[in-house]
Amino acid sequence: MESFEVAVVGMGALGSAATYHLARRGARVVALEQFELGHVRGASHDTSRIVRTSYGASAYVRLAQSAYRDWADLEAESGERLLTITGGVIMIPTDGPYSASDFTAALTECDVAHELLSPAEVQARWPQFRLPENVETVYTADTGIAHASRTVATLQMRARVHGADIRDRTPVLALEPDGDGVIVRTAQGDIRVGKVIVTADAWTNELLEPLGAAIPLDVMQEQVTYFRPEQPEQYDRSAFPVWIWEDDECYYGFPTYGEPTIKAARDVSENRMTPDTRSFVPSPELIEQLAGFMHDVIPGSGPALRTVTCQYALTKDRRFVLSALPQHPDIIVGLAAGHGFKFTPALGRVLAELALDGESTDDLSEFAAADAMSLV
Repeated sequence: MESFEVAVVGMGALGSAATYHLARRGARVVALEQFELGHVRGASHDTSRIVRTSYGASAYVRLAQSAYRDWADLEAESGERLLTITGGVIMIPTDGPYSASDFTAALTECDVAHELLSPAEVQARWPQFRLPENVETVYTADTGIAHASRTVATLQMRARVHGADIRDRTPVLALEPDGDGVIVRTAQGDIRVGKVIVTADAWTNELLEPLGAAIPLDVMQEQVTYFRPEQPEQYDRSAFPVWIWEDDECYYGFPTYGEPTIKAARDVSENRMTPDTRSFVPSPELIEQLAGFMHDVIPGSGPALRTVTCQYALTKDRRFVLSALPQHPDIIVGLAAGHGFKFTPALGRVLAELALDGESTDDLSEFAAADAMSLV
């Protein structure tokens, strides 16, 4: 039977980052992906993802600060430019479920520079927006864009440079902990490892349920739409920020990025499917809803051009899971609940630290698997 120190199951953003950090530290690591590398069935494909420190909870702000350091380290080590900083706004209606004060308090606690802007101040700076009077806006200059597919490919390439054994089209059938590590049963044969990192997102419970360690997940198909403004130069990253609208229904979007379009989406569309029953067909109703929002808030955004689907696997309260299973300490789970790409290199690093050191240099106390299992 083959033997490795660590196996990583699932090679999206988190798994690719964990494999990179493990290999960079000299661990003997095998990484297993059930589909082809770079596939479109999960949540790590397409181009752009938001990076930001602006959260309404200090635990995420601090982890984002760590992530920015890890992004810089990855760019320096790889020679790739993966982040584009644009500045960003979070727009929060005062009669909605979120509070701008939560964001400003968390940012202040973590010493992140920010501004609280009125609708008039927003529109003076970015006249592309049309905001109601009841909206408070938090601006952070460090917000920007990560190139999603390039990031994943870079992590995989650098992991291989450092000696990782990456195997695509290798489904994992079962994990069998036996007290001396874990036997990983794959379609191509069994592998013995000391630790397993499961970063399988919507497929996670296929491996955890037989162990009595399932984590409640809400799986749905998401979609993003690219709009074609008549004056794309007004939406260049030098003139237009990354933006998020936090309300009962949340939306987010980007300046132009590589083409004269602006990308936007509703976050958590509740279009529930399983990985096996997912249609990959965008919802016309969701496109219409998004187009209506864009017409009201960004009136020059133009018509919808194309829509791309992805997949969310959400934990209760969208809390990250970054820990070993309490029942099986040799199995470590990484779940990012549909908002983790901005943290990618840091999440990979902390998962590698858990596997090799038993603890992380970051505070992960908010992200225990035991807590996620109990939040039903």
